[in-house]
Amino acid sequence: MSDATLHATAQNPDDFAVQIADQVESFLVAVQEVAKGDEPDSAVPFLLLEVSQLLLAGGRLGAHEDIVPDERYEPDLGPEPDVDELRERLAVLLDPIDVYSEVFDPYEPRKAPVPARISDDLADVMADLRHGMAHYRAGRTTEALWWWQFSYFSNWGSTASATLRALQSVVAHVRLNQPLEELDGLDTDQAAMGDETLEFEAGKVMVEEIAGPLGLRPTQ
Repeated sequence: MSDATLHATAQNPDDFAVQIADQVESFLVAVQEVAKGDEPDSAVPFLLLEVSQLLLAGGRLGAHEDIVPDERYEPDLGPEPDVDELRERLAVLLDPIDVYSEVFDPYEPRKAPVPARISDDLADVMADLRHGMAHYRAGRTTEALWWWQFSYFSNWGSTASATLRALQSVVAHVRLNQPLEELDGLDTDQAAMGDETLEFEAGKVMVEEIAGPLGLRPTQ
């Protein structure tokens, strides 16, 4: 299925498959545009919006009955598109806030948080979504929906959810003037600095090194 067919007016815009495919394609295009780095000032707010919208599609797939592919074995799609360049571009763009803490399964007791990267997460989600889009553009709609639903449960749903939480946390920290605990770039060994001074300085670091370059502004 070509791009022209994907958006053909003959298709019912209310069709479930068309709506899911449109949301997936919108996310794929948006993240690639962000990764170009042409508008770093809007990177985080834009990603927050796009990941939120993608998870709406994921929620619809998750609530839908099990989708069964037409064929027993998945057709060969050939080599998977490389996402390493995208991953590297995002890592550079998001460097001040790329690493965050994640709990893989909130229902597993005593699981310690582990470090994760927003750039890795977005690249992994892109890979899953592109795989399904390849089926969709080839006219295998049911196969595409099956893959998007299966990979939503097995990988990209939880990955995108963790990424959304990280992005939302960054925006909240800045907008609410709540300094981040990590004082990157700050010398905390200065003897004359008490707790209040450290908190104030951390807030300045957050605004100067994170908020400004990533398009965020704190409340006044």
